[in-house]
Amino acid sequence: MLTVFPVRFGTVDRAVAGRGMTLAPFAGMSLGLVAAGVLLVVQYLSGSAPLAAALAVGTLAWLTRGLHLDGLADLADGLGSRASSQRALDIMKQSDIGPFGVVTLIFTLLVQIVSIARVQATAPHPAPLYGALALVVACTTGRLAATWACREGVPPARPDGLGALVAGAVRRGQAITTTAASAAVLALAALSIHLWTGPAHYWTGSACPAVPGLRAAGEASVAVGPARLCEAIGVPGSVLLVLVLSLTAGLGAAALLRRRAVRRLGGITGDVLGALVETATTVSLLVWVLI
Repeated sequence: MLTVFPVRFGTVDRAVAGRGMTLAPFAGMSLGLVAAGVLLVVQYLSGSAPLAAALAVGTLAWLTRGLHLDGLADLADGLGSRASSQRALDIMKQSDIGPFGVVTLIFTLLVQIVSIARVQATAPHPAPLYGALALVVACTTGRLAATWACREGVPPARPDGLGALVAGAVRRGQAITTTAASAAVLALAALSIHLWTGPAHYWTGSACPAVPGLRAAGEASVAVGPARLCEAIGVPGSVLLVLVLSLTAGLGAAALLRRRAVRRLGGITGDVLGALVETATTVSLLVWVLI
């Protein structure tokens, strides 16, 4: 359901599905680590941030069998059809992808690849892990969006299928606990990178980074994310702040899309969950570039 790797649970009922969706962010974190490894290795070998970013995104698509991307395209076709809710659901079940789905899919992949490449290409030395951290945060945020979409009170759009199995299967307290635990693990990862790369780094507030690509004093800066934030206002914990903002923005964007889907379709489906994952992931990555 979440990755290409099979996990045997025996009979999958709502209780098992609820636990799976509660733990989904940690599966996303694991996927992000694998993709981040590809990102770092390819950039080290090729020196090309765009190539590394493209292969990292491709790795994520392969590890999830493209199901989340397929869900995004299907939801775009369904919502873009302006048909009745039942007709929109029928459109989403079709195996082919319509024009709305194609455009949305291409746009999303381009934004993800360009965002990762931009962050990685301007990563402050000696921390090439900057882009990798952003990727892991984004993958975790995407699965957190799915966890929140399965909380109590969110209905399924159909009486059968994945949506019916997981909708309402996660208690609100479980979603809050999972979110807090995920954020804590990510913050610990950021702190670990800081300790490994040295004290005078870009989220300590003690010294702003020398970012490759910065122009001469007085000219416009090309720094991104925490580097720009530190350069502009010298905020202690700038990377941790961007981490929190990326989590919040990704979950907020997914919540808006979830509301739209529930109003339009009557509830969530497996396609809706996939679309929420990709939306939250993409917006989370954008924050690392735009802040």
